[in-house]
Amino acid sequence: MKSSRRQVRRKAHALPVVKFEQQSLTSFAGLVVLQQFFAVLRLKPRLARCFAHQTLGKVFGRATLFLQLMLHLLLGYRELRESRYYRDDPLVKRLLGLRRLPDVATLSRMLKEADWRSIANLRELLRELLFDRVTSLGLPRITLDFDGSVQSTMRHAEGTAVGFNKKKKGARSYYPLFCTIAQTGQVLDFLHRPGNVHDSHGAREFIFACIQAVREALPAVRIEVRMDSAFFSDEVVLALDEAGIEFTVSVPFERFTELKAKIERQNHWQQLSGKVSCFEESWKPQSWKRRFRFVFVRTLARRSFKEPIQLDLFVPHEYGYNFKVIVTNKALSPKKVVAFHEGRGSQEGIFGELKTHCQMGYVPVRTCLGNQTYLLAGLLAHNLLRELQMMTIPASRHTTEKRTPLWAFEQLHTLRGGLIQRAGRLTRPHGRLTLTISAGRWIKDRILHVLKRLSTAA
Repeated sequence: MKSSRRQVRRKAHALPVVKFEQQSLTSFAGLVVLQQFFAVLRLKPRLARCFAHQTLGKVFGRATLFLQLMLHLLLGYRELRESRYYRDDPLVKRLLGLRRLPDVATLSRMLKEADWRSIANLRELLRELLFDRVTSLGLPRITLDFDGSVQSTMRHAEGTAVGFNKKKKGARSYYPLFCTIAQTGQVLDFLHRPGNVHDSHGAREFIFACIQAVREALPAVRIEVRMDSAFFSDEVVLALDEAGIEFTVSVPFERFTELKAKIERQNHWQQLSGKVSCFEESWKPQSWKRRFRFVFVRTLARRSFKEPIQLDLFVPHEYGYNFKVIVTNKALSPKKVVAFHEGRGSQEGIFGELKTHCQMGYVPVRTCLGNQTYLLAGLLAHNLLRELQMMTIPASRHTTEKRTPLWAFEQLHTLRGGLIQRAGRLTRPHGRLTLTISAGRWIKDRILHVLKRLSTAA
């Protein structure tokens, strides 16, 4: 329908008078979904058990303070002092079970007084929640990915050190090692380390501790492991094979000069795709006890110009090959082995979301244990948002060669903007608590659908 200019435009009016009243208005009406979700998971009593050994802080309770930290990150805030922006929100108070929220000093003090036992309990809860989900899926195999990620800071926090950091050179940092499960895109556990250690520092013990935890919780599941060249060693490869674990590990060229000669002598390469080809060989370095399957891969890639050039659409590009070698004990075809190993790149997406939307890169306090507690709040927030989607949306994929997650997950900022950050008002008509949400039809249908699925799962 065509409209006239007069029907569309209007004259500007005077500015309205601004008044402030005490009303039960909320900016986070979507938290009603999380309130139901936390009740289904029995999250509050589970968190209470993690801090049951600590007697201090009985006014708010350390479990409640930690739950607020998780909520703080889910709402999109970073620094502790930003909690003042939602301290009067009635739905935040209701979800936490508080009449008033703690101030910034209380949250900071809780982090500074963190101890090893509470951190161990929280890590156990992180694994327990994930194993509950994997058990319900009934998966025949689980794929574990291992890699580290840098947490940089400008402050002299306990346990930080200056290490290799190509983005923030000279900054002090932590360098935790993470284990993630490919099928669900969730974090299983982490190993906290200073920023000046090599990727392999403490990795062997951590890798087999994660494998043992999976075997104890899921004895019938077959375990696969993917790692980059930083974790490559004859001890790790041999131990994984003897333990019956299927694996693919990138091989560092600088450790074995023989690999370069093998590639240069090879005349026949098996074509895997338009740009990727490979050959394989049963081989062992001189110091190793037995042979393993080595897959040599080359990828046709454009070589970048190092010198400055003018913007010209007709400048020719020179092409060459990038090479890599994978050691594996999997009995799949070379094409499937390469696809499986390349799938570990999805872990970088998990790290990106953790740093961008769960503030994994932020170091809030000067104590090492306090910073680990904050990190755990971010990891639990990430895992729980994935669990919410898995609980309310059917899986959209089957197992692929790359072990892509079985769900096409929405990122946290999408859920935050589309589901959580909705205007609403709490009222009591006829004595019944009612949340009125300002939302369009799509948001209405989605919230009602999620609440229905959660009530069914309860």
